[in-house]
Amino acid sequence: MAFFKKITGEFGARCDTTFNGSEALSFMDQNGRYDIYFVGRKLRDMSGLELIKEIRRRDLTDEKATISIFAETAALEMYEIEAKKAGVDIFTMKPLFPSNIIDTTNEILGFKQAEEQAKKSEVDFDNRRILLAEDVEINREIVMALLEPTKLKIACAENGAQALEMFKTNPDGFDMIFMDLQMPEMDGLEATKRIRALGIARAKEIPIVAMTANVFREDIDKCLEAGMNDHIGKPINIDELILKLEKHIKKI
Repeated sequence: MAFFKKITGEFGARCDTTFNGSEALSFMDQNGRYDIYFVGRKLRDMSGLELIKEIRRRDLTDEKATISIFAETAALEMYEIEAKKAGVDIFTMKPLFPSNIIDTTNEILGFKQAEEQAKKSEVDFDNRRILLAEDVEINREIVMALLEPTKLKIACAENGAQALEMFKTNPDGFDMIFMDLQMPEMDGLEATKRIRALGIARAKEIPIVAMTANVFREDIDKCLEAGMNDHIGKPINIDELILKLEKHIKKI
């Protein structure tokens, strides 16, 4: 518990900890709702899912809190569906290294920020369609939340091979591709090269924009050499995202 408070305290978060579900609910009664709940699978007086269900029952605000449950990779498949039904939004994988806690918190805060930024967007891309190739689910959700007010239609691929197949099946069905660079099965660079080599006009014309946390000159050069038109940095910023869309596809 002291370890968890230390890690979260380092980035300025206030953190209350307990081994008991009943005490966690008492904290809610005393302090009001929290922004994020990290819940263990087994507590001293109830299961983690029982606590989560009670938190969801009590949280009647429009902006729901985010709940993460600690998960072991080997056992995740056994209770993932049940956990999501109970109200779990995201899983924090064990063992609990500082990076796990920080990454989960950043993902949650990034998603919340995306929702807030999305509300401010007034750009309209109705009837335009993009292909989003990104293997991390929360990152796909962030981009979709950012772009929801624009009326842009988004199809998602979870790796480069899937993105390639989706484009081959319907090359005229997309106005633009956002391509993450690091994905399983086939990375973004290889997927872009294969799209450009398809031998059809649309494969050579469609704008492909890299999504990457690496913005060094050599990384950008690799993207351009693979056939990409542009790049956008991570974490994604709504203003930059809109600028890329306006640059590469025409609004109707």
